[in-house]
Amino acid sequence: MKVPAVGESVTEVTIANWFKKDGEFVNAEEIICELESDKATFELPAEASGILRHNAKAGDTLPIGAIICKIEGAENQTKTTNITPPPTAEVRNESKTEVKTENKVETKSNEVMTMTVPPVGESITEVTLSNWIKKDGDFVKLDEVLCELESDKATFELPAKAEGILRHIAKAGDVLAINSPICKIEVGASTSNNTTTTTPPAKEEPKKEEVKTVESKESYATGTPSPAASKILAEKGINPQEIKGSGKDGRITKEDAINAEKSVPPAKKEEAKTEIPAVAPFGGSRNSRREKMTPLRKTVARRLVAVKNETAMLTTFNEVNMEAIMNLRAKYKDAFKEKHGVGLGFMSFFAKAVCIALQEFPAVNASIEGDEIVYNDFVDISIAVSAPKGLVVPVIRNAESMSLAEIEKEVLRLAGKARDNKLSIPEMTGGTFTITNGGVFGSLMSTPIINAPQSAILGMHNIVERPIALNGQVVIKPMMYVALSYDHRIIDGRESVSFLVRVKQLLEDPARMLLGM
Repeated sequence: MKVPAVGESVTEVTIANWFKKDGEFVNAEEIICELESDKATFELPAEASGILRHNAKAGDTLPIGAIICKIEGAENQTKTTNITPPPTAEVRNESKTEVKTENKVETKSNEVMTMTVPPVGESITEVTLSNWIKKDGDFVKLDEVLCELESDKATFELPAKAEGILRHIAKAGDVLAINSPICKIEVGASTSNNTTTTTPPAKEEPKKEEVKTVESKESYATGTPSPAASKILAEKGINPQEIKGSGKDGRITKEDAINAEKSVPPAKKEEAKTEIPAVAPFGGSRNSRREKMTPLRKTVARRLVAVKNETAMLTTFNEVNMEAIMNLRAKYKDAFKEKHGVGLGFMSFFAKAVCIALQEFPAVNASIEGDEIVYNDFVDISIAVSAPKGLVVPVIRNAESMSLAEIEKEVLRLAGKARDNKLSIPEMTGGTFTITNGGVFGSLMSTPIINAPQSAILGMHNIVERPIALNGQVVIKPMMYVALSYDHRIIDGRESVSFLVRVKQLLEDPARMLLGM
């Protein structure tokens, strides 16, 4: 057995703990050890039944693909064999009698299928088990949804691959690496079969011995930090003995280390009590709470900081007189909705204007990859949408070839899926330019942050009636500030300003979009 691939960016793992001793008999799918990467901890199930031979010891760090152990006699075992070989002929005869009594039900219930975390995207190495929809011990049908998994990009459901009794391996809130086991299904078993099946007497004592073996390992794991946790604790200057581990047998996990805080000496605590009054001077509530960041929120935070640090980001502004578009919408909105079945909003006008301008200024639609600039002949527009679990950016593919009605329908479809947390990974990847509309929340002006690896983003804002000078007179018009944030490494000031001026020109005279002028 070799160390499995657990993610594109993970190159090595550490053996945190052996659950099965060297020379011990193991059943297929039985957990034999615990592996730990710098992202997550996961269990390794036996690929076959036989005698286990360790090839590395606890604490060893192994590269992906390295041999971790061997199972002798695996070729003589069947995948459905889950019963430990009886030590005597007398017990063997009793085992045969019980199999005959329970007939084929016992055989079917012994067929166990282990379900693992499926690959959900090229750059995703771990997911969070957000919610179990089916309880442990429930009977599940083929393709029935078992649980919800959440990555840093989307939430998706895990359907059952077989029919039978569900057995949880991971619990809600666990962070799991790709391909790590999440649950088991006792194929062919039913709730009635499960309650009537009796355990052979010969299996009682080995189970008790297994429990004792795990208990005897408690002294090794308790209070011992994982390699990733040890590094974090060292950086914080925290002694591992000061915190309690939540991992298996009390092991200190990476999550424990992240949440750990350095203890304050008693003297300092007393000083703090004297400095801060126990009761607020005016009797107001001073409650606070802590909530764990979701994978989506953590990823958004990490990427926004990376963009600020890795790009030469600059923002240019302009303002648009929205009177022409507002008059056009007021005149045709009812006829438009009756014909196309969707309302005529502002987003389709902006998307159409952006598509025309991007084809005239290709650098704004390009991106940097290493030492090369990638220019795109198509326009995939990412639309920033505020979803219940955070900001997401679904993509409208080939927007340059779509009509206003087609754009509005796609915006409506993607926004609906975002609100229901049903967006798939392909629907949120591959955009070449982003539009964000802070105006729906009342924003007058902002400097949007680039959605990497794109090179520019357009910010729409609130429409406000204000006085402007027009043809030598002061008039009141519905005005909107627009902002273009861009990467100065690839887009020059002349291109960015000219692009935004072109967008303004098309929006203030929408007939240009129809006439191609």
